Formats: sequence, C-alpha cells, structure tokens
Amino acid sequence: MSKAYLAANLKLWNDKTKVHLKSEFYDLPGFLAGQSSLNAIELGLLGDVKGKKILHLQCHFGQDSLSLARMGAQVTGIDLSDEAIKAAKELNQQMGLDAHFICCDVFSIDQHLDEQYDIIFTSYGVTGWLPSLEKWGSLITQFLKPGGQFLIVEFHPVVWMFDDPIEKIIYSYFNVAPIIEEAAGTYTDKNAPIKNTAYYWNHSLSDVFNALLQNGLSITHFQEYDYSPYKVLGEGVKMDQGYQIKEREGILPLVYSLMAKKA
Repeated sequence: MSKAYLAANLKLWNDKTKVHLKSEFYDLPGFLAGQSSLNAIELGLLGDVKGKKILHLQCHFGQDSLSLARMGAQVTGIDLSDEAIKAAKELNQQMGLDAHFICCDVFSIDQHLDEQYDIIFTSYGVTGWLPSLEKWGSLITQFLKPGGQFLIVEFHPVVWMFDDPIEKIIYSYFNVAPIIEEAAGTYTDKNAPIKNTAYYWNHSLSDVFNALLQNGLSITHFQEYDYSPYKVLGEGVKMDQGYQIKEREGILPLVYSLMAKKA
C-alpha cells in the first residue's frame, strides 16, 4: 500500500490531539499536579525504571513518557503527530523534565535514532495503526540493548472484530485488508466536531508473536485480561480492576500484556 495512509492518519491524530488535550479523559490538570498516567498492568511489569533508557513508541502527547521520566527513566518518545509531539515538548519543559521527543513514523525511527535502549515500551491502541508488524519487530530488536526488554500492553485483537458498541462481529480477526473508515469524534468525546478518514489494520496475536520471535526475541511474559483500564470499549461497566463490557462481563479478553527479551 502507498503511504497515503500516513497523511490521513496524521491529520486524524492531529485533530484528535487538540481534543484530547482539553479532555477529562486525559486530565491534564491532575497530571500536572502529580498523577501518573500509567496503569497497574504496565507499572507492575516495568518495575523500577530509575536510570533506565526507555524508548516509548507511539507516545501520543507524552503523558506516559513523562510519567516514566518522573520515575527517573531517561525517556525518548516517538509519535507520528506533530501536534502531539509539540504538546509533549511543551509539557516536558513546563514540568522541568528531560524527556526527548521525536516526530516520526514508527517505521522510520532508524532515520532518527542511533542508540540502543534498556526498555522499549508501547501501549493501548498502537499496533492497529501499523500495516504490518514484520519491520516493527525488526526495529524493536535493532534498538534494544543486549538483554533489553520490550513491553507491549495492548487492547486484545478479539475486540477489533466487533462494531463500536461491541455487539456484532463485522471484521476478520486476521489482517486480510486495511480497514478504512470515516471516523467521527474521538474516544474521549464521541461528539467532538472532527471527522477524518482512518486507516487501520487488525493484527492477530500470532502476528505479534511472530514479529518478535522471527527477529530473535524471546517471549518472557504473556497475559490476557478480561478488563480494560479505560472506559473506551462499548458500554463499560466499572469493576474492581477496570472496565468490562456490559452484558459481556468476564466473557471477552479486552487487553493483553507481552514482554520479550533480546539475548
């Protein structure tokens, strides 16, 4: 596929960012006052990151990157959206942190970076914006130090088979073709006055595993969860650990976490 999808998704995420910065969902005032944007799943798997060099892929406007920097990590955040990276840099300066942010497509990070990292991290709604995962896996291997760890916490691919209310299966579990939609609003505000063409792709768990295994990484952790930390999937019902889908409580996997290690 031509890279026309990049221009469309860039506009989409630039428009979304402007809405997200003002949203209760991202709660910038609370974040600036000291709240971490990281969830229990990734915090438990990351452990102590003080002094660690971390590359954060698809960092949006940098809240998770900056949360890691607050924890003492040396963080570099990457995102396609120039509006998001602009906001991340402004937040970094406002908070007096030393995180580094680069605006680029994930597949071109090798044109911007020439060092390796202790940890590469990415989370929640990331793989679906990538047409394929083969190069993604090779870049992760390239930029990990020997012994370095990759962590992804992601919405489960079963979720993306469903329509937006999570009522009917309408898409293949497998990456058979790009999904092209006219996307109105955003997950923080369904009624936000924005409308964009969105290109995304479903990736099975085997796509994710094989992208890492075939590039020499060893899987050290995999876990599926029947809840999401965020109320963004269908009609969410609050549970002790997060949100499940109304009338489908405990039935569907909503999130998974995976760690891989470079030899």
